[in-house]
Amino acid sequence: MINFKDKHKKNNKFCFGLQDQLGLISYSGLQEQIDYLIIDGIYFRTLYISGFPFVAHSGWLENLINFNRDIDISFHIEDVEPELALPKLNRKITEIESTKQAMIKSGKIVGSDIADPLESAIDLRNRIQRGQEKLFLISIYITLRADSLSDIDKLTKLIESALAARMFFTKIARYQQLAGLQSILPRAEDRLNVKRNMDSSSAALCFPFISSELVQENGILYGINKSNNSLVMLDRFSLNNANSITFAQSGSGKSYATKVEILRQLMQGVNVIVIDPEREYSKLTESVKGTYIKLSANTKEYINPFDLNLKTNDSESEIAEHVQDLTEIIALMVDGLSSREKAVVDKSIMAVYAHSLNRQPLLTDFYKQLILLDELKLAERLDKYISGSLSGVFSKPTSIDLNNRLIVFDIKDLSESLRQIMMLVIANFVQNKIKQNLQKRLLVIDEGWLLLEHEESARFVSGLVRRARKYWLGVAIISQQANDFLSNEYGRAIASQSSLRILMRQDTTTIQNVTSEFQLSEYENNYLLTCDRGEALIVADLNHVALTIVASSSEHPLITTDPNEMILDDL
Repeated sequence: MINFKDKHKKNNKFCFGLQDQLGLISYSGLQEQIDYLIIDGIYFRTLYISGFPFVAHSGWLENLINFNRDIDISFHIEDVEPELALPKLNRKITEIESTKQAMIKSGKIVGSDIADPLESAIDLRNRIQRGQEKLFLISIYITLRADSLSDIDKLTKLIESALAARMFFTKIARYQQLAGLQSILPRAEDRLNVKRNMDSSSAALCFPFISSELVQENGILYGINKSNNSLVMLDRFSLNNANSITFAQSGSGKSYATKVEILRQLMQGVNVIVIDPEREYSKLTESVKGTYIKLSANTKEYINPFDLNLKTNDSESEIAEHVQDLTEIIALMVDGLSSREKAVVDKSIMAVYAHSLNRQPLLTDFYKQLILLDELKLAERLDKYISGSLSGVFSKPTSIDLNNRLIVFDIKDLSESLRQIMMLVIANFVQNKIKQNLQKRLLVIDEGWLLLEHEESARFVSGLVRRARKYWLGVAIISQQANDFLSNEYGRAIASQSSLRILMRQDTTTIQNVTSEFQLSEYENNYLLTCDRGEALIVADLNHVALTIVASSSEHPLITTDPNEMILDDL
């Protein structure tokens, strides 16, 4: 090199520049050991699949494809011509048949280890002869990488255990690590040459050898795909319905994920209404100039449960729906209704609307109607909302306007029993208002498990979710109590009527119900038990995608609830 530089001084700059460029795409040193390589301080180890399950089934390589570590997978497949495959199969059949006959002559029992391979080989030969199948030679190699020998040993045990659970057996390519690395590179060279015969039906079950993707052109960005770092973009209004259910442990990031979606739905022109029991959406509302309504027992903002605006052709059907919804609300107010009392309430509501021609009726009108019908005991149970301590909450005309792109109802100051009633009143109010002007809307109900505590509220919300689609409404229910939902008849109905399911970290007490309800795989089950804060599994119709929720630097300060960040922001 010194002589070269002396002779070509004019070209020295060019030579050094070329070396620098080569250094970017090559390694400075390689050390080969029996069962691993060290390249630029990084440890590499190549394994191959040496044993396969006896029976192939859909998704049998799922554990490998979705293995959430830094690995490379190489899949080599080579077809075998029938004229070469058939003689080999016949020879194999003859060998197994001879072994079987020898065992029978010696009085030994022929087990499944002989009978099953013989039956499979004969069946495969017949299907190849008929042109129904082809034979392939398949090799699957896996290269692991880690920063230390101990780390790569741990990673090796993890992947061996994951594959062994599906009856795949792996071996380390001892004394062949360099050939293994070359077999992994995208050069279509199989230097290890560890092959396995497989018919076309079994080989087809190895494909698609890719991870799930969820990208819809008109969707909003939910996050980054954990499997391949692609964007997860979804339009909930393009699904069978726009409803969603979010299940997550406390502190796993469910409110953060919801607020990210709200901001992006607003940018898409979707109007959003939020029922907020924990006062988590005030900062977000202020940032987008939304309407923030704080409801309490001494509130100056009122919602009349009897508000009803009819501007569609199907007014009789709407009145019937509204009467049923009002019956559920009143049942919750009076701690339940008997069958006879439900009939009385139904009759009274119809009478109230019949007598209130030029104005919206009030709860006080309904109360007076009960007195006229001599239903004094039922009226007495409503007294606290008419003349008692809660007389100002539900008995006055509505003073709230929904003409804003973001409306947040803060119900934190209400007692827990009143929260459930107010959730229903708000949901019913929203449902009646949106009928006047159909456009994309999203109703977010946080801490939705509260609605399952009483049959009346659970039945009401189940009906709302079922009817939402025809009003271009998406109902998003968020809960940390997955078991409360999935062990409840109405909760399961709500989950089944939600095309979008956002599942975040679960614990061992909830994972079984979640896995069973949404038919999750073993990988997805383990992912939900171990995923970090802000990570989720989205189930959208038939799509299952693991992702990390992401917010931009301008979005994050508006939606974070981390006390440390909020204190720093205030300072």
